[in-house]
Amino acid sequence: MGNPMDFQTILFAVACLATLLFVLKLVLFMMGGADSEIDSDFSSIDDSDASFNFLSIQSVLAFFMGFGWSGVAAMRQFGLSTGMSLIIAIAVGLFFMFVSAYLMRMTKKLNKIVKVDYNELKGQVAKTYTAFAPKGKGQIQVTLNKRLSIVDATNASDENLPAFTDVTINQVEQNIIYITKK
Repeated sequence: MGNPMDFQTILFAVACLATLLFVLKLVLFMMGGADSEIDSDFSSIDDSDASFNFLSIQSVLAFFMGFGWSGVAAMRQFGLSTGMSLIIAIAVGLFFMFVSAYLMRMTKKLNKIVKVDYNELKGQVAKTYTAFAPKGKGQIQVTLNKRLSIVDATNASDENLPAFTDVTINQVEQNIIYITKK
């Protein structure tokens, strides 16, 4: 493979360039200027989120960072041959790439919009989060989609409901939740 010093210099250059671009992308992300990958309309690709996530700019930069720095470390610190350093560099680069893709996928799940069907709440016990006047509106705490949520509701009774009172969800009409004291 030629002079090991030349290969080490190439690895060092790849590592530095990838790290610089990675940090630049991270800074732009923090400032809100580059919060996502390139947006395009590929109508022939369905759900590229899961299948092509490892080919994002972020994961490719992570590959080259891991590839470059581990290759340099294998040659300088451990005194390994060029071939062995290349194998280690590729393995570590792929590891970085898949970890980056996995973390990005988990991050995108946080932005997932969950569809809510309030009809599933009928008969459930909730707790008033705000005080309700008779036939008035307020908010309740209720478990919705396995999460404690605060949602708007309407008092169906003619009595005041103080905050943190246990109530029952009697009916849901057009996404309006009607409650009564338990």
